[in-house]
Amino acid sequence: MSSLRRGRRLALDVGDARIGVASCDPDGVLATPVETVPGRDVPAAHRRIRALVEEYEPIEIVVGLPRSLNGREGPAAKKVRTFAGEVARGVAPVPVRLVDERMTTVTATQGLRASGVKAKKGRSVVDQAAAVVILQNALESERAAGSPPGESVEVVV
Repeated sequence: MSSLRRGRRLALDVGDARIGVASCDPDGVLATPVETVPGRDVPAAHRRIRALVEEYEPIEIVVGLPRSLNGREGPAAKKVRTFAGEVARGVAPVPVRLVDERMTTVTATQGLRASGVKAKKGRSVVDQAAAVVILQNALESERAAGSPPGESVEVVV
């Protein structure tokens, strides 16, 4: 079994209206929902994310990169790349990584529906659950590969 770097991580599921946030324990065993940050007011969203970074002191932030099922990147991925770059500048020196998030919202929605959460009430919960799935996938990927998941976001000054 490959090793996992020790330390807490934060994961972001970035949507147009909301940003789901999840965290894990320092051993990377369990990813848990943190909160849903309103995403429409971008400066306020960045302030909240910086505050969460100060509070949780993560070794890195993983951001879900939406790709189509064939792996291509569309307008949503472009928006997330831009957002991740802005986050990286705001939280430096904490590294930010983009990880493939195909199917995470679907997986999260199915899991919540199975546990009895209603769709209307569940929107913000779905974003947090999707962030949990993104983080769990990133942790599993690092455990399997022995290297950090996804791709690093370069900080452009």
